Amino acid sequence: MKFSPGDIIEIEGANGLHYVQVTHDHTSYPEVVRALRGTHDSRPADINELARSKTAFTALTALGSAIQNQRISGSRIGKAAIPEQDLAFPIFRMPIRNKQGGIAYWWLWDGQGLRYETELTPEAEKYPMREVMSADAFLHRLAESL
Repeated sequence: MKFSPGDIIEIEGANGLHYVQVTHDHTSYPEVVRALRGTHDSRPADINELARSKTAFTALTALGSAIQNQRISGSRIGKAAIPEQDLAFPIFRMPIRNKQGGIAYWWLWDGQGLRYETELTPEAEKYPMREVMSADAFLHRLAESL
């Protein structure tokens, strides 16, 4: 199952319905998605209004594959404009550890190139981690982001 930027996906969780929007495709990674804040008892009537919801978190996850393989119960319910603040490819962070396990520096990836920082700014500390979330980790994070 392949999703495209703008697609809104409804995911059935233990505590209700969750919604995510695919924001970017990358040739070497799975979908970049933004989880929309809130849990719902039923599908909102206005998908465009739903897409304007604040972003709870951003992640790289093989959502299409997880749904196709029934590791996640969900489906595409429509397409909506991606909010302006989410149009640019997000910057992801990844710690590079020294032999003692401490963080020596950080790689920052913008979907095309890498740069490194020895200390993260408060803004960079909010960047999502550069990791492909498993279906279980993604569902857990959704459940936590009410």
